[in-house]
Amino acid sequence: MDIRGMLAAERAELTALLRDLSDAEWDAPTLCTGWRVRDLIGHLRYDAITLSEYFGIAVRHRFSIDGVNNAMAAEGSRRTPVELLAEFESAPRTVSRLWPRLGLADLLVHQQDIRRPLGRHREIPADRLRAVLDRPDPFARPWRLTKGLQFVATDFDWVKGSGPVVRGRGEALALAMVGRPVVLGELEGEGVPELRRRCS
Repeated sequence: MDIRGMLAAERAELTALLRDLSDAEWDAPTLCTGWRVRDLIGHLRYDAITLSEYFGIAVRHRFSIDGVNNAMAAEGSRRTPVELLAEFESAPRTVSRLWPRLGLADLLVHQQDIRRPLGRHREIPADRLRAVLDRPDPFARPWRLTKGLQFVATDFDWVKGSGPVVRGRGEALALAMVGRPVVLGELEGEGVPELRRRCS
């Protein structure tokens, strides 16, 4: 399956999850510190607005990635789950359309940000995980965490980097590479202590 196909499948899975959430789950915390599910889906509105609208938000926040993300999340907190779901289900206009690999990386991690705290387990296809592990979201600055370490997946054939080894399931590695410390206890290898230090 090509990147656009993987992205479409990822969006479909997240859409199905969101349709199944209770009102309480929309207000549940995610792995993104300070963001509830509704806030995180508000952040993902970047795909429901035009590039010019996104640029306007970026200008107002002086092109700060954190500023833009928090502004989008705050907008999500003012919308109902029905409104947020309708926007999420609309045809992608920006990142996913123009940069599908970036869209996949962001969406896959954020889906796990929602699923893990809610106990909504899923099995992610290896090809999808491999694509995200090969090119994690650059806006999360993964090189801060991965430089000088070797990451090895234990559930499919994938290795990246050189140095002390960090070994674990592909999903846990994908989250660790973009700074989700909740997965550190699921990893093993001589590189884990250094990764833990970098995540703290």
